Amino acid sequence: MTTTTTTTTTTSTAGPIAAPGSGPLDDWRPEDEAFWAQAGAGIARRNLIFSVLSEHIGFSVWSLWSVIVLFLGPAYGFDPAQKFTLTAVPTLVGGAMRIPYTFAVARFGGRNWTVVSALLLLLPTTAIAIVLEPGVSYGTLLAVAALAGVGGGNFASSMANINAFYPQRLKGWALGINAGGGNLGVPAVQLVGLAVLATAGAGHPRLLLVVYIPLIVLAALLSARYMDNLPALRNDKGAMREVAREPHAWVMSLLYIGTFGSFIGFGFAFGQVLQVQFHAEFATPVKAAYLTFLGPLLGSLVRPVGGWFADRWGGARVTFWNFVAMAGAALVVYLASRQESLGLFLTGFVLLFVFSGLGNGSAYKMIPAIFAAKLGPGPAARRKSGALMGIAGAIGALGGVLVNIAFRESFLNSGRGDAAYLAFLAFYGLCLVVTWAVYLRPSARRLAGV
Repeated sequence: MTTTTTTTTTTSTAGPIAAPGSGPLDDWRPEDEAFWAQAGAGIARRNLIFSVLSEHIGFSVWSLWSVIVLFLGPAYGFDPAQKFTLTAVPTLVGGAMRIPYTFAVARFGGRNWTVVSALLLLLPTTAIAIVLEPGVSYGTLLAVAALAGVGGGNFASSMANINAFYPQRLKGWALGINAGGGNLGVPAVQLVGLAVLATAGAGHPRLLLVVYIPLIVLAALLSARYMDNLPALRNDKGAMREVAREPHAWVMSLLYIGTFGSFIGFGFAFGQVLQVQFHAEFATPVKAAYLTFLGPLLGSLVRPVGGWFADRWGGARVTFWNFVAMAGAALVVYLASRQESLGLFLTGFVLLFVFSGLGNGSAYKMIPAIFAAKLGPGPAARRKSGALMGIAGAIGALGGVLVNIAFRESFLNSGRGDAAYLAFLAFYGLCLVVTWAVYLRPSARRLAGV
């Protein structure tokens, strides 16, 4: 009798596979292995695919200004410090947007909010198309750059949504795929920018928008057609207030500043750093663009690997050793800068991108593992881990602002990035100490399995 009931429930829940987006998934039990094998895996995979697409385009729009600044030649009259500010502004706004975007999933549903958040990307892209030309005021560009922050919010809502679809044993892989696919939006827009610079020249930045505006509309349409809402997420409205009183929320936010903050900050700033610090080698924007995309591309591709490593060996252990590696890479960049060795500098920076990507995956795996250890796998743990993803994602993104500010001040004061590289090294040292002290140090209070 029990078998018959289970089969009937699973069969009825499997309906959205044939008619995705037709209604909410009222019965969702990812930890039930029979349900997962028969219906859950297929539904979750479909939602993951279209979540990645929308988030990918969101990241591209968020990081548009890492490319736009390469088009701002002498005719615009902006110095390097002003350009670093233009890339910092969308990072700041994007981090702040992640809090309301996490709430939005609980309020409107994952599919519904994915559609709305995709359409919101039309605001910054059309604004750039309207105002970008020599003679535009710096204040106008700052305001338009701020609009690009909506692309940064997509990450938080997407991760909170996908976290609810997958069982605990697969969260590291699923969240890594979701985040890594989204992160690929950074090198993707930089490759598109390179193509425009190499073929049409620096005088045609609007060609970027000819590519992305149709993609935004397509992502919204596909999300509406193929994604689903999980009513269980509507129980998350008060979770963020509860999680904000949890000490682990602030520890994980600190660690995420070190991983994701580094990734997005370096992704926005790398092209400018090359042009300012190695001006002779990268005198034209197209020369810098040839290398700008490489680090974000590798960092995005390895993010799911970081999640997989964390599934296998534990998120805290992988995150700890990853910060050791990031500190080593920062030291390499500093030494290369002092020696003015371009080859060593590029090697160190690419390693920083790779390790920040690995750390993104392992740190995000730690979040659901913390609440699974405290509450056991189930709705309560999913509820709080989704909320913490919003908080950590928002604060972590602010690390990208700090990266750009560090570069701005370092280049303003000395014409070099050395002070910034030492600051990164010190911060990674702090993060590895915190990871060990809270999650790895032998202690009766240590959470098992994080």
